[in-house]
Amino acid sequence: MTLPLLTSKFTRLLLLLLSFLSSGCRRDTIDVGEAALATAAARNPPIAAAPTATPPPITPTPPPTRTPPESTAIRYTVRPGDTLSGIAAYFGTSVEALLSLNGLRNADQLAAGQTLQVTLEAQHTGPARILIPDSDLVYGPSYRDFDTAQALRSLPGLFRDYSEEVAGETLTGPEIVERVANEYSVGPRVLLTLLELRGGWLTNADPAPEQRTFPLGYTDFPHLDGLYHQLAWAADELNVGFYGWRLDTLWLVQTEDGGYIQYATALNAGTAGVQRALAFGAADYDAWRADLERFPEVYRSLFGDPFQYTVEPLVPPDTDNPALELPWAKGETWYYTGGPHPGWGSQGAWSALDFAPPERNLGCQASARWVTAAAPGAIAVSENGMVLQDLDDDGFVGTGWVLLYLHMDAAGRVAAGTTVQTGDRIAHPSCEGGVSNATHLHFARRYNGVWMPANDVQWPLTLSGWQAQADKAPYDGFLTKNGQTRMALEDWSAQNGLRR
Repeated sequence: MTLPLLTSKFTRLLLLLLSFLSSGCRRDTIDVGEAALATAAARNPPIAAAPTATPPPITPTPPPTRTPPESTAIRYTVRPGDTLSGIAAYFGTSVEALLSLNGLRNADQLAAGQTLQVTLEAQHTGPARILIPDSDLVYGPSYRDFDTAQALRSLPGLFRDYSEEVAGETLTGPEIVERVANEYSVGPRVLLTLLELRGGWLTNADPAPEQRTFPLGYTDFPHLDGLYHQLAWAADELNVGFYGWRLDTLWLVQTEDGGYIQYATALNAGTAGVQRALAFGAADYDAWRADLERFPEVYRSLFGDPFQYTVEPLVPPDTDNPALELPWAKGETWYYTGGPHPGWGSQGAWSALDFAPPERNLGCQASARWVTAAAPGAIAVSENGMVLQDLDDDGFVGTGWVLLYLHMDAAGRVAAGTTVQTGDRIAHPSCEGGVSNATHLHFARRYNGVWMPANDVQWPLTLSGWQAQADKAPYDGFLTKNGQTRMALEDWSAQNGLRR
């Protein structure tokens, strides 16, 4: 599973390649074959209709139509050990195409650090049907009263009595769904629909062995076995599609056979997220279309019409930007080590910043320094290295502004249910939670479940007057205040030191 906060920039760039950020592509829409639909139906027979009455269909608000980018190429930086044939296979192109596009005479002209253009041509354009509202994909206001265990109590599948060890703690199926929702800010109804569509876990007490081990169909990596890993991967892919569409940085999805599919131009971000998540584990275009055809059927049989959960806009234009302070004690100097990057997972809105305490060379030992509250509010979640602070004090992390403090050591960590004031102690920074190889604080914001970019024009992340600015790559960037600048560096120096 890919989680945030790997401090190696080389590893971060590898994660960035999981999503192909822009491409203008030829359109060639075809209908899914009946055989593929029949195969998908046989794998997971239709489930019984939900016992409660389904409300009449609700027409979603038409999303704005996007224009595909003109460029048909992305840039790739050659790494030590790369071969032209390997790069061609990775991107689903040919050695001949790479040679021609880059003016190379032969495949031996590669050198580490060299930049190549890679053309990504789509064989198909995906369907334009809107599957869910944006508000159902994020863990936002529409989930305030949603209880996973209660919603599925009558279904006889494996999920009902399932449990699994996650980070040293035994969790039930509903608890795993809640943890993934809190971490990735992804809606449980969407995760559960994918789980039933691909694995049949909600209605089948004895799924086939592969569906039991890889219930979402993500079989490419053996370490993605089990419910938590599969749901976490799905949540990451849902976010890749959702924010890639929302921020206009993603136009292609890829199926297991290497084929590329261009998004239709009139989707919404929620549907783009579902299309991206279902591309992984889909053998080819027809199989992907078959899953997309079944998604609304499975969703409605579980939860009714998805558009009854519509909340628009998710971020109202008159939303106030909260006043935040640097999250450590007054008089202390901490160091800005990571510029804007994803709040959780490998991709998504660059909502997070990283800060290291002043002790040097701690490795993953917990710091003696304290992370402190950046604003007043209630602690809604405190577990597994993660603290979520609810600034509107309603007890739910899917409404209003929420602050994420990650890698918080269990010893001394503030308890859920505590109300804190600005400057009150949260926890000691460490490596706990997520993935990290050095002690630090990972800090991010969400509003109504939406990860808010740190360099957002209207709602920039500002701490004690220091305003975040992104650079071209994740983890790079600056903080500026009254003509002063601090650069994100993996170091302790005057260039990145911040005294509160």
